[in-house]
Amino acid sequence: MKIFKFIFFLVCLAFSLYLWHLNQQVTAKFEGVRWALPAHVYARPLSLYSGAPISQNAFETELQSLGYKKVSHAEMPGSYNRLGQDFSVVTRGFDFWDGSVPSRRLRLGFSRGHLTSIRDQSTAQPVELFRLEPQRIGGIYPKHNEDRELIQLSDVPPLLIQALLVTEDHQFYQHYGISIKAIARALVANIRAGATVQGGSTLTQQLVKNFYLSNERTLQRKVNEALMALLLDFHYNKDDILEAYLNEIYMGQQGSRAIHGFGLASWFYFGRPLAELDLAQLCTLVAIVKGPSYYNPRRHPERITQRRNLVLTKLYEQGWISESVLQQSLGSELTIVSALGPGSARYPAFVTLVRQQLSEDYSADVLQSKGLRIFTTLDPYVQFHAEQSLRTQLALLEKRVDVAPNELQGAIVVSSRHTGEVLALVGDRNPKANGFNRALHAQRPVGSLIKPFIFLTALSQPEQYQLSTLLDDAPLTLAMSRDQEWQPQNFDKEFHGMVPMHQALKHSYNVASVRLGLALGLDNVVADLHRVGLNQSIIPYPSLLLGAIDLSPLDVTQLYQTLGMGGFYTPLRGIKEVYDSYGEPLNRYPVSVAQVFDEEPVYLVNRVLQDTVRRGTGRLLYQTLDRDIQVAGKTGTTDDLKDSWFSGFTQDYVITVWLGRDDNQPTVFTGATGALRVWAELVERLQIRSLQLTEPQGIEYAWISNTTGWQVSSRCPGAEQLPFIKGSLPPRSRRCDQQSSLIGAKLPPEATDNPLERARNWLNKWF
Repeated sequence: MKIFKFIFFLVCLAFSLYLWHLNQQVTAKFEGVRWALPAHVYARPLSLYSGAPISQNAFETELQSLGYKKVSHAEMPGSYNRLGQDFSVVTRGFDFWDGSVPSRRLRLGFSRGHLTSIRDQSTAQPVELFRLEPQRIGGIYPKHNEDRELIQLSDVPPLLIQALLVTEDHQFYQHYGISIKAIARALVANIRAGATVQGGSTLTQQLVKNFYLSNERTLQRKVNEALMALLLDFHYNKDDILEAYLNEIYMGQQGSRAIHGFGLASWFYFGRPLAELDLAQLCTLVAIVKGPSYYNPRRHPERITQRRNLVLTKLYEQGWISESVLQQSLGSELTIVSALGPGSARYPAFVTLVRQQLSEDYSADVLQSKGLRIFTTLDPYVQFHAEQSLRTQLALLEKRVDVAPNELQGAIVVSSRHTGEVLALVGDRNPKANGFNRALHAQRPVGSLIKPFIFLTALSQPEQYQLSTLLDDAPLTLAMSRDQEWQPQNFDKEFHGMVPMHQALKHSYNVASVRLGLALGLDNVVADLHRVGLNQSIIPYPSLLLGAIDLSPLDVTQLYQTLGMGGFYTPLRGIKEVYDSYGEPLNRYPVSVAQVFDEEPVYLVNRVLQDTVRRGTGRLLYQTLDRDIQVAGKTGTTDDLKDSWFSGFTQDYVITVWLGRDDNQPTVFTGATGALRVWAELVERLQIRSLQLTEPQGIEYAWISNTTGWQVSSRCPGAEQLPFIKGSLPPRSRRCDQQSSLIGAKLPPEATDNPLERARNWLNKWF
């Protein structure tokens, strides 16, 4: 008898120790950090004020992308109605980095592409400034790729809770974690059916299974599930358990990303927060709990509709809804949105940029598990049009030259000309593809895009180089090694003799540019490229002067950003603010500006880049663009037409476009016939403002002969007025066509108005 007591004692001791071990597991995780929360990445919030340059169509697109519902009368947050050029909007509240903004009822008026008025409908008072909540555009997920949006029980619609309880566990508030009745009922049903047709798990057991255990179907796991459910119910109140369940339950899959919890599921399936769903939509979410794969509403609409109707019927039978509400909800359509929703990979290329820049300050573990809130610079309106422009033009270009579909690839980077904020980034013709990001990682030769910076180096020496300085565009042979020579050629296979600098840049003459770069010194050109923002090391070969340097579209945008800002360097950035999961600020990324070039030489280069798109290599732009609109830019084409580039800027944007093939085969497109067409469609879509270059004080103008580079009368045939840095004006000629070259030539007596200089020239002539 004693031996049995001893064995019984050992069994009880072992069971107690095991129960203590399970108890430690239950309490440690439930009271600690329950979930590895992904970082949530947001676009910029749309700032609204009277006079803001935004059309009513663009505003409606913004509302729709935020999941606002168009209704006949806007009453609930997240709804709007449109009456001609006016909108009535009930906004959602949002916790911004500088404070919380409550929901408001606003009326907005538009006219001629501008917001003309904002009025609070509750008070009838004008509103000076208001921000719409930002879109959630992506996330940085834990290694297990679980994504969730945490909600509190107080924020959950009561009918969702009732629908969940009557369907999954109607005795939730009565049992102690497990339900003997439910287990017995399920056992009888399964024996009668000869298969598993009914489960007896309570919500608490389901939470334990998802939160603590694996999905293996073994007796040990079921025993652990029951014991841990009892322990969980013993330690914590029902509301805490229910709230954890609502955030933990698995609700679907998008690729490798697992959707957990009702908060994120609401966005994933309906594109709106949980509080804005109607009864039929709430019951659809409850129906999905039964089996997210089997009842997937996108794949099996009939199944989920039948299951949803069952949930609605149970609500009616339990007295939670009336018969009229039941009948109305039974007839509702599913209204499931596309699989892309807040938190999904809407803009994978841009999120890659965000991750890349965040990695300088945060470890991968922090980014993947601490629930950071990252507010970025992305402008969804600009991003949308960048994506559409690339997709549309690539299809047209392939059709025009009979290229196989999807053979061409492309990338676009758009930044703010005034701040350096990256507004849009497209890394693939399929912008939702989460693969190779060409905007960041495609290192391709840039061709003639490099030339403005060679000329910038020259024009920074105004005592020696002006826009009127003549360059020699004659055949050139350079010895590269014992048995190798390099003979640069112009694109048109012709040579143009002595040409002024502004024409050499405007028409992108290769030989003249090489001669200029060699005269300046390759090391000096490389040093200035680093000054304007190039971070990588460069080997100073002469071919560098024709763009034999591999850069990404983001790298190119950084260089042209410095030109667009008038010689001020500001690092391109995709992040504004980073906050922790409690809303406390962690890091801010303000605009950083440093002057790296005098404004005068940059202004001269930019004036030529304006002329380049009007009369030079980029003139095809004005087949699309209104001729009254000023822009500045430069084409780039590489050997064998493998790469097509265009980079330039408007009043508000710096934009770089690259087209090419991943296999590095020729495309048959130059910068003007390929990338320029994408650039043109994008700026037309954006309804850009005309570029207004700020003229520095140290600039003066003169009429110049393009034959001699000297000052001439404005009445001379072919005379052109050019800007000069003060003190660098070339000599004056009284003749309209003085043929002698300025380079190395002595001035004729009539070339100056200075009496002493005329006397010296006369003495030189005769003595």
